[in-house]
Amino acid sequence: MITVLLADDQPLIRMGLRALLDSEPDIEVVGEAADGGQAVERAAELLPDVVLMDVRMPVLDGIEATRRIAGDPRLDTVRVVILTMFELDEYVFRGLRAGASGFLVKDTDPAQLLQAVRVVAAGDSLLSPSVTRRLITEYAGRTYDPPPTPELDVLTDREREVVALVAAGLSNQEIAERMVVSPATAKTHVSRAMTKLAARDRAQLVVFAFESGLVRPRPRH
Repeated sequence: MITVLLADDQPLIRMGLRALLDSEPDIEVVGEAADGGQAVERAAELLPDVVLMDVRMPVLDGIEATRRIAGDPRLDTVRVVILTMFELDEYVFRGLRAGASGFLVKDTDPAQLLQAVRVVAAGDSLLSPSVTRRLITEYAGRTYDPPPTPELDVLTDREREVVALVAAGLSNQEIAERMVVSPATAKTHVSRAMTKLAARDRAQLVVFAFESGLVRPRPRH
């Protein structure tokens, strides 16, 4: 059973999400929070598999609440999905940087939302290639010199290549095809990179690729 915590300051939104999620045999809503502070407290109390986290909430916004959950070693198994009304790049990037495993707009198709909960609960991240490309263009594409990143030194050349491909939105299967290796080997490279970088999931590899300068997209004109 996948357990879910709903964090949104609008009761109607929480009610709709609860009705949708509880209708599934493998998903159970175990709690609700009306602000970011409550979200952090309930996450620590309930240890849900997934938190669906609204961005704009009182007390603490969803980004800061996500940062506190992701930064608490006791909540290492809790995964956060950021929910917002608009597909804003700033929120996507800030949410990922804070430790979120993915991002969904609130008007996402119900079937996609259910699939997202299952994907994140399984330990994967919700980074579609289209969102990843847009993130790279908007953020990594801005002209700046990334600070020195000593973590890059712990990665082998192969692992750096893999992290860059993850940041480009490729799945393990696609990475395997690109590198001409087996899917199992690609998965091993991704796992080793995550371990060396202390990344919670693939989403954190994307953030690392941005901030280390490992991924340098063409600037917009």
